Amino acid sequence: MARIYAVANQKGGSGKTTTTVNLAGCCALAGKRVLVVDLDPQANATTHLGVERGEVSVYDVLVDPEQPLAGAIRPSTVEGLSVVPSQVDLSGAEMELAGEVGRELRLREALEDAAEFALVLIDCPPSLGLLTVNALTAAEALIVPVECEFFALEGLGVLTRTVELVREHLNAELEIAAIVPTKFDQRKNLCKDALEQMREFFPKLVTKTIIRTNVRLAEAPTAGEPIALFSPGSHGAEDYRALAREVLGCK
Repeated sequence: MARIYAVANQKGGSGKTTTTVNLAGCCALAGKRVLVVDLDPQANATTHLGVERGEVSVYDVLVDPEQPLAGAIRPSTVEGLSVVPSQVDLSGAEMELAGEVGRELRLREALEDAAEFALVLIDCPPSLGLLTVNALTAAEALIVPVECEFFALEGLGVLTRTVELVREHLNAELEIAAIVPTKFDQRKNLCKDALEQMREFFPKLVTKTIIRTNVRLAEAPTAGEPIALFSPGSHGAEDYRALAREVLGCK
């Protein structure tokens, strides 16, 4: 069975898509079969991995229980890495599913057909609505990217309460696997202070690996490639390879 991770933080700009795509890329390049599920209507993970948005997307999989997951899976620019693409219609899925029985379970049921993959990473939207709840219900663990800035910890309390509710009602196995410090700039005291706060409040969850600010990470989406393929010698590639080893065991 695939190991399924949700990558979530309701705060925008925390590095969710960057973390999802680059962890997936590192693990695929290490020889694992990886599936990225783009659950964000902005479809940034889809674009970042150079995937064409086909006729079938994650929206169809969620709103139509008869739509098999296999019909939505697309190859990416990396061998061994596939994507279930997103599209703008996904933004209306929460309203369409509002009255449906078992709406929180749609993604988990669909991913029962993902056994061919060793790893599934779900890129969540910057909210704690039904799409993110679907991801948390489907996942065995949660990865939380947190930007190293002043308000870094502000939303973590809300997120952890949401995790507790999901555990209680939908997915008793869900755990927080890692809190990942992102956009770290050694030159800024603000970043150092934010990192120190994270380690103080969540000493067992904050990763040893820190994702440093790196211009190559910002450039990689324009090439439709993860950083480990786009610029394998960069700090960004080095950091995400280390994170993939630490959190996912991809060597």
